[in-house]
Amino acid sequence: MKKKQKHIVAKVLPDSIAEELGLEPGDEILKINNEEIKDILDYMFLVQDEEIVLTVRTRQGEEVDVEIEKDADEDLGIEFENDFMDNYRSCKNKCIFCFIDQMPPGMRETLYFKDDDDRLSFLQGNYVTLTNMDDDEVDRIIRYRLEPINISFQTMNPELRCKMLNNRFAGEALKKADKLYEAGIIMNGQIVLCKGWNDKEELEYSLSQMYKYVPVLESVSIVPVGLSKYREGLAKLEPFNKEDAKEVIKTVKKWQDIAYKEHGIHFVHASDEWYLLAEEELPDPETYDGYLQLANGVGMITSEREDFYFEYNDFIENYKKDYDHKAVKITCVTGKLAFSLIKEMAVRMEEALPNLTIEVIAIRNDFFGELITVTGLITATDLMNQLKDRELGDSLCIHECMLRSGEEVFLDDYSVSDVMSTLQVKVDIVKSNGGFLSKILEIYDRNK
Repeated sequence: MKKKQKHIVAKVLPDSIAEELGLEPGDEILKINNEEIKDILDYMFLVQDEEIVLTVRTRQGEEVDVEIEKDADEDLGIEFENDFMDNYRSCKNKCIFCFIDQMPPGMRETLYFKDDDDRLSFLQGNYVTLTNMDDDEVDRIIRYRLEPINISFQTMNPELRCKMLNNRFAGEALKKADKLYEAGIIMNGQIVLCKGWNDKEELEYSLSQMYKYVPVLESVSIVPVGLSKYREGLAKLEPFNKEDAKEVIKTVKKWQDIAYKEHGIHFVHASDEWYLLAEEELPDPETYDGYLQLANGVGMITSEREDFYFEYNDFIENYKKDYDHKAVKITCVTGKLAFSLIKEMAVRMEEALPNLTIEVIAIRNDFFGELITVTGLITATDLMNQLKDRELGDSLCIHECMLRSGEEVFLDDYSVSDVMSTLQVKVDIVKSNGGFLSKILEIYDRNK
């Protein structure tokens, strides 16, 4: 039997309702409006009412009910020992495409954890397979209107889905999407395409079935399976080629035309890799319906380019060139996928700023294997090995996606400081959403 999680107060925020009530660290929150709290979602939604009754067990062991009147949606000002107020749900599948199964040994433990938790879908945008949800959890999603929920469909063929996820219940789990659709819960979908498995006719079938959920299903991303060099003992999967990519794009365009004509949305989107592999132009910005699938690499290049030129055009009109500025060299590193975009932006900055040189280097992914071309999977090991004999200039620019969220640590546990020490260069971190221009300008002005 699963042990019930205790919801212990870790901190009471100053000038909050909780402080006014006299709540203290060590107190335990038992119920809200006589309903037991399962996790952070229960807490978030139960405290929204203007009038609530909070059942508390004080750190002295006394159980009391506290009546509270407040503004709607006003927070109580409590931080808990466990921010999530529950344990994360791990994935029970053994998907043939899972990248975590392709990780090398010896990395930090958290990188091997597979989550399949609908609560993280709502809170952080993670994708879930629906195999880890019971009917009560589906009902709770509907009751609280936890939307959008992001679903890893992979295929709408129940039998094939069982094989791809290595879970005999994976096909049956698709019925939960029917229930979410009927309740009007907004969904986004994902298909990790595996050559010879869920592509071609199977992809056509899946899109025809998923199209029935439109417009409640706002978007579906088609992404190619990521293949690292650590696949011993795993399912045999092949990389896609140029002709495969062209076929995927053709299928996507067909369903986009249908969806836009009937619903005014494009419904299905191919990730940027397909267009680069097919050597075709990326779609216009309007095609991405507000970039609903950026986290899956759908429209990432187009979005970054838009952000850059929005700032660049204003910058060009107002910036006075300093032709006496000393020479400045910046080295920018990126994955192969984003190289052409970074190079384009670098050339624009060189044109705008006198005596500026920007060298853009595409880092080969030796750590995971050369088939991995995204910037976010570049390690410090590859950076240091491939840059150690180069003249890097005044700064080495890396993108923040290479680092652990909120920390200056790479996937292989080396720090930014380690890279600076090894390469003897100042490292500057470029933020997402248009951060390239401002970072280059910062470095340029710093080196007057």
